[in-house]
Amino acid sequence: MAKKVAVILSGCGFLDGAEIHESILTLLNLDLLNVNYQCFAVDIEQTDVINHLTGEATPEKRNVLVESARIARGNIKDISQLATSEFDALILPGGYGVAKNLSNFAAKGAAMDVPESVLRACQSFATNSKPIGLICIAPALASKIYGDSVICTIGNDEQTAAALEEMGAQHQSCAVSDIVVDEKHRLVTTPAYMLANRISEAAEGITKLVKQVIALI
Repeated sequence: MAKKVAVILSGCGFLDGAEIHESILTLLNLDLLNVNYQCFAVDIEQTDVINHLTGEATPEKRNVLVESARIARGNIKDISQLATSEFDALILPGGYGVAKNLSNFAAKGAAMDVPESVLRACQSFATNSKPIGLICIAPALASKIYGDSVICTIGNDEQTAAALEEMGAQHQSCAVSDIVVDEKHRLVTTPAYMLANRISEAAEGITKLVKQVIALI
């Protein structure tokens, strides 16, 4: 039976949603491995909307699910429809959307909260011992999903790593081209654009992450 992976997106655009390169690299690598996937997102208003040409905030209002549909070419579902029993693993690409829409890590750091729908979905994979891949800033959710002592990486940014450790995670420094695997929790993480300067650099780590997540199934 073909494997199937759930992918949670957080909008469209790295400054206020899902990192597009990371998202596409994730979907591409799943497809290259002949793994089926389904994208999901939360049906809520974005925390903010950023003009990606200027980097400045705009007064626009955008919906996370509607924006995520751009990346998924319309084939996306509300996260409330994510049934863990239908999937073998879960992957979350990064982007500020993870820290703004799937949590408020960007505003509150270690004191962050995660929307109940997001936390419930992620924890369901964890409690059922199904592997999870967290890319870029997405490992900020790791301790909320698994509790204390989960091992993960966001690369080598000291301030962000300190916030993760304050929440109870065990951070490991990692090169952009590599991954960190927590065998106990069946969690795979990679820095991607926390460190990458080129799409090829992000691709190397994401390719390894996807392959390792599938190997853990």
